[in-house]
Amino acid sequence: MKNYNYYVYIVASKSKIIYIWMTGILEKRICEHKSLTIEWFTKKYKCTNLIYYEHCFSVEDAIRREKQIKNWNRNKKELIINQFNPE
Repeated sequence: MKNYNYYVYIVASKSKIIYIWMTGILEKRICEHKSLTIEWFTKKYKCTNLIYYEHCFSVEDAIRREKQIKNWNRNKKELIINQFNPE
């Protein structure tokens, strides 16, 4: 089985609204967030700052992890964010 690179990531707005998603090309996706070319949630709430990401080797693992994090309460999400990115 071949390994691939997928990322679960969290971006935030200045007002601390967070957006959780997954992608196969993290650098490109963050550029899209920063330029507000992603029409839906990102553009509306200006979620442009990468504050957390983690690597997965399969799309299934990335989707599973994304769903898991999305189901956490805000405090638990902030805990992993602060461990990864204390600033």
